[in-house]
Amino acid sequence: MAYTYEFPRANLTVDCVVFGLDVKEKDLKVMLIQRDIPPFEGKWALPGGFVRLNETLEETALRELKEETGIEKVFLEQLYTFGELKRDPRERIVTVAYFALVNLNEHQIQATTDARDAAWFSVNDLPALAFDHEKIVQAALARLEGKVRYEPIGFELLPKKFTLTQLQGLYEMVLGRALDKRNFRKKILGMGLLADLNEVQQDVTHRAAKLYQFDERKYRQLKKRNFNFEI
Repeated sequence: MAYTYEFPRANLTVDCVVFGLDVKEKDLKVMLIQRDIPPFEGKWALPGGFVRLNETLEETALRELKEETGIEKVFLEQLYTFGELKRDPRERIVTVAYFALVNLNEHQIQATTDARDAAWFSVNDLPALAFDHEKIVQAALARLEGKVRYEPIGFELLPKKFTLTQLQGLYEMVLGRALDKRNFRKKILGMGLLADLNEVQQDVTHRAAKLYQFDERKYRQLKKRNFNFEI
């Protein structure tokens, strides 16, 4: 027997803020899609879409990312629920926002379904966005800035093999301030979470720097002993 409801219900969508680190340009970027359908046809927006009845919220987020940008297998975390009455001109729509972290050089983007185009934009130079997506991006930036201080999620933005200079640059971009090189390196190396790969950079014009890798297994072990990660 089908259930019926006395009151009209709001529709539910998911929107994704995908951050990517451009190591070469030393810039933190956001993935946006250009809408190919009304409303806001031709405007840039966050990838996302309506939740299907047989999907969880996270499944919707992952499906929409793959369908609209070609991005898959990413770090994904729920951010916040946005439900202002007139946030969507079509009807009453509540959206659950997620943020994702990727190394943008490892993902080939391709616009599909209802996206006309997909591209990376600097967080400091975003175009006018559809709906309330600027507000969602700002909320995601605030979450990222706060969370990288006490959880090692920043490594999701880096190549698997990285230099200490690239790691420090990541934190400076996210936190929006310069960090003392000597103190940063002493602190991060003292945590024991970086594996020295005994390798150096290849094909660089400057002096090749040592390469490191984040030891996730070591971090999980330390976390069980109440290890405190803090930058």
